[in-house]
Amino acid sequence: MKNILLIGATGFLGSALACRLASADFCLTLPTRRPERARHLAVLPTARLVAADVHDEATLTRLMAGQDAVVNLVGILKGNFQRVHVELPGKVGRAAAVAGVPRLLHVSALAATDDAPSQYLKSKAAGEAALRTAYPAATIFRPSVIFGRGDSFLTLFARLLKLAPVVPLACADARFQPVWVEDVVSALVAALERPDSRGQIYPLCGPREYALRELVAYAGELSGHPRTIVGLPFPLAMLQAFFMELLPNGPLTRDNVRSMEAPNVCPAGCTLPFGLEATPLEAVAPAYLS
Repeated sequence: MKNILLIGATGFLGSALACRLASADFCLTLPTRRPERARHLAVLPTARLVAADVHDEATLTRLMAGQDAVVNLVGILKGNFQRVHVELPGKVGRAAAVAGVPRLLHVSALAATDDAPSQYLKSKAAGEAALRTAYPAATIFRPSVIFGRGDSFLTLFARLLKLAPVVPLACADARFQPVWVEDVVSALVAALERPDSRGQIYPLCGPREYALRELVAYAGELSGHPRTIVGLPFPLAMLQAFFMELLPNGPLTRDNVRSMEAPNVCPAGCTLPFGLEATPLEAVAPAYLS
């Protein structure tokens, strides 16, 4: 297996996966609507950037010709969930089936269910269903929140903590089981070489659960900006999110708050697949937050 189409390669997880695959001499096709935003990937020796709209099904089918595997990593935290999380996976699955692609991997989200409290999680579940209808052998991954250098999770908290001596925090007791981006990449790469992963769904979590307030406090400690954290009750959390939605690129939406009502943790005793060992947050975060 040498030729891989990465959809969503310019994002945080996609960039890490592209670097790992390129270092292993896989030939990568990286579609993007804005090639100028993917200059960091253009230097990869086995990568080819292609200006393309992946929401066009005919374009997807053309891009998949001759590919040994397709990996869909596209996801958003706000915006048109129906288009990105539901319709796109269906298009990817149908195009892969038409093109005869042998392997298809898809990154969804932990706690994605039809009865989830948020549109984000519901749309992720609907996207899985659309994908499996079109391509039943797809391998699906459901990671908890992903951390690592350049993330939009702990790094965002560390930046926000510089701005205020007291932090009013929505969903302070929400549960997360953060997983290192390189562990997620390792699981994806391993699945490409394992025929027994076809049609399987894998949750991906780190070794420990945390309350959100613990994670925010830890980010403040490492970045040198420890702060007092005040947990907000749900009505105030929704009000805070409402006003943040009015800001350009606001860090929180009401749907994000609803998502945090569902524990973002793996079942008890769950481990990473394929014999991989999860890396503790404390072994990685100090290197990029200090």
